[in-house]
Amino acid sequence: MTDFVNTWNSDSFLTNPVGPLGLIAMQGTEELGEKVNRWLIKWREHTEEANSYDDSKYMRTTPGERSDFLIRSTNPRFANGEGKGMIKDSVRGYDIYILVDVGAYNCTYQMYGQTVPMGPDEHYQDLKRIIAAMGGKAKRINVIMPMLYEGRQHRRSSRESLDCAMMLQELVDMGVSNIITFDAHDPRVQNAIPRAGFESIMPSYQVFKALLRKEKSLQIDKEHLMIVSPDEGAIDRNIFYASVLGLDMGLFYKRRDYTRIVNGRNPIVAHEYLGDSVEGKDIFVADDIISSGESVIDLARELKSRKANRIFAAATFALFTNGLDAYHRAYEEGVIDRVISTNLTYCRPELKEAPWFIQADMSKYISYIIATLNHNRSLSKLLNPYNRIHTLLENYNREQTESGIRLV
Repeated sequence: MTDFVNTWNSDSFLTNPVGPLGLIAMQGTEELGEKVNRWLIKWREHTEEANSYDDSKYMRTTPGERSDFLIRSTNPRFANGEGKGMIKDSVRGYDIYILVDVGAYNCTYQMYGQTVPMGPDEHYQDLKRIIAAMGGKAKRINVIMPMLYEGRQHRRSSRESLDCAMMLQELVDMGVSNIITFDAHDPRVQNAIPRAGFESIMPSYQVFKALLRKEKSLQIDKEHLMIVSPDEGAIDRNIFYASVLGLDMGLFYKRRDYTRIVNGRNPIVAHEYLGDSVEGKDIFVADDIISSGESVIDLARELKSRKANRIFAAATFALFTNGLDAYHRAYEEGVIDRVISTNLTYCRPELKEAPWFIQADMSKYISYIIATLNHNRSLSKLLNPYNRIHTLLENYNREQTESGIRLV
């Protein structure tokens, strides 16, 4: 719990919680929810050591079972596909945190004898059912939705629906006080709910930390490493990396064919590059989502044609909707060296085992967020990773010096 102690002083633990803390892990988030629960238990043990305040009464204890913060729930379905939400433990007076992954397509249900994979619509509907099952008994409801439902349908460019805004308004109307997401495609969608809590949290520190744990030969300076934004929409997150690490940044912009729509979007005609030379440099590229992944490979080939060295692509959500074959080939051909992503949405087992993939575990960070909100503390220190990245970089450079990789 060292990081926890460094992030907050002992005074942070002297506040009383909003209410008994309850964590509901929706279908598809069981593994992540269990990890978050274990961190919350460690957090509770630390609060007992930090002061005399005893919050053991806020843990659910069932005879014959261990005490924890998890609230049992289920979403059974009838044979025709209709469903309902059921909560198996008391939530009266609780500060509830619901963890939901709308991208968990590994979840299935039976409808008319057929196995049907759950899409974002089904997961969102189940979330509403669980909220409805509480019947207004919870003291406060908070939704942690790492990948924002319909986050890419955030603005209207013609006569089309504003699904993400409608979802946010619907949750607030149902009594949700806070909505926590990660790396929203466009965080301005929060304007749809100006009187409710909304946080779009960037996993920049955790992603970069995961990369440095695996890659021990990176030279993090302007001569050896460069940040490149894959498009104009990802400029902010890449500017952050470039600013914190003191590196130069380049930019690709996507030239699209706006006369056609393929798979719901205008196809990319070419990637045009703006910026300094990438020759001989390692390249770090950050984006919010790798969907099919085709544009990342195209970008990597463009960088390689400009004599770039290693290519490291980072994304908060790695979906790989078209499978992994193209990335296996790109890795074997030396086009892509690493892809770094989080466990905030479902990752297929073969992706986790791929030699080019690095996964950043976000469970500890989520537990910090929950613990802080439950005690009505400010999130500002958690949301700004600047100091933590600098400390990480100093330790990394020192390790390289001691091992002889970096010359003093």
